[in-house]
Amino acid sequence: MQELENFKFSNPFADLPEDFFHKQNWTPFDNPKLIHFNEELAELLGFPKGLNAEDLVPYINGNKAFKHSAPLSMAYAGHQFGSWVPQLGDGRGILLGQTQTKDGLMDLHIKGAGKTPYSRFGDGRAVLRSTIREYLCGEAMHHLGVPSSRSLILISSDEPVFRETTEFGAMMVRVAKTHIRFGHFEYLMHNNKSEFIPILLNHVIKSYFPELEESKDGYTDLFEKIVSSTASLIAKWQAFGFAHGVMNTDNMSILGETFDFGPFGFLDEYNPDFICNHSDHSGRYAFNNQPSIGLWNCHALAAALKDHIEIERTKEIISSYENIFYNELTMLYRRKLGLFEEETDDLMLVEELLTWMKNHQKDYTYTLRSLSDVNENFFDETGKAWLKKYQERLIRDSSSEIERKTMMNEANPKYVLRNYLAQEAIQAAEHGDLSALNLLLEVLKNPYTEDKKFDKFSEAPPEWAKKIEISCSS
Repeated sequence: MQELENFKFSNPFADLPEDFFHKQNWTPFDNPKLIHFNEELAELLGFPKGLNAEDLVPYINGNKAFKHSAPLSMAYAGHQFGSWVPQLGDGRGILLGQTQTKDGLMDLHIKGAGKTPYSRFGDGRAVLRSTIREYLCGEAMHHLGVPSSRSLILISSDEPVFRETTEFGAMMVRVAKTHIRFGHFEYLMHNNKSEFIPILLNHVIKSYFPELEESKDGYTDLFEKIVSSTASLIAKWQAFGFAHGVMNTDNMSILGETFDFGPFGFLDEYNPDFICNHSDHSGRYAFNNQPSIGLWNCHALAAALKDHIEIERTKEIISSYENIFYNELTMLYRRKLGLFEEETDDLMLVEELLTWMKNHQKDYTYTLRSLSDVNENFFDETGKAWLKKYQERLIRDSSSEIERKTMMNEANPKYVLRNYLAQEAIQAAEHGDLSALNLLLEVLKNPYTEDKKFDKFSEAPPEWAKKIEISCSS
């Protein structure tokens, strides 16, 4: 198809020195099968309207080539579970190319593309299970309003891939503003390539922050933007009850986007110690540790950039992380509680509610959503004491009841991607039935809008869901 072959890629990353990547093609599947195509995202990227997704499959599988793409695997390193790993990189991914959209530069990145020089002992493949989870979560986060990578298309195959068991191989195209990570700078700093750091910094500024090109201290300005967007992103994670599970520095976007979804999980019962990653034996990436790990990762980035950013100002920027995080978190919770005006004790009011929810094993999403129609019968005596404080706080607020309820229902989702819902969609898809996947995607596109026909998607998870274990294996 001529329009697809000539799809307009711009590829500024591919113009950097080859110390940053390895140019290569990828390994096709013998019998690719279309699983899902994201029409909304395709339109944003500039693909032809009304595109038949089957026509796109051979280009994604590698049987046909985009004339203007520049496929490559990226080199980076990182701290994984706090331990330094000097060589990581795209072990199963290919940056297919980049394209300019009305929302700025976008990366198209193939996951599950086969072996690269950075695969180490891996097979370079992804499995249907993990790609469906990532596809679903990208859409869930985007429609919740959390900055996130998304997926353009997902294909599967008959090719066996060996993990704990034999699974089906799959590929997907991940779309993000950038795939440049904290680990890119760490790789250069700790592998005797520090002379390339200014080249990458200049590239990031030119591509994403052109307003900094004339700055006298643009590199430190850039670091400040990275710290700010990271703190703001993690505040959103906490407000929506999202646990990433693998907050390694090689999984941290320099633009404050959520990406590299693996053993993620949304809270069911409110448990601040929730560990979504079965491989995280120490609980390093537990839900309540995410804010401090975000700060730890910013320190690691500062260490990689230390010869290029102003030290005293860097200390101030690092110190600002906590305020940015709490200001964003407080703002989000005010919206969730329907509070239009600020009071100094608002976060304490939230903390008291969360403590009650933890002690009584209350569902996080359901409880916050239900507050827009407060029912005393939902609370025990200690809960009613909190409810009295909350109602007194509402009286002091200037909003009307209609305004309050509207804001709360636009801030508290009715539907989130619970692990058991993803698991049901995966199990059906592995047996050739895509109806559960398609329906779940439809629900996640409108997480704030209550629809009676989707009632089951807001129900508390069944007992068997508590036994689901998600690990880094994918």
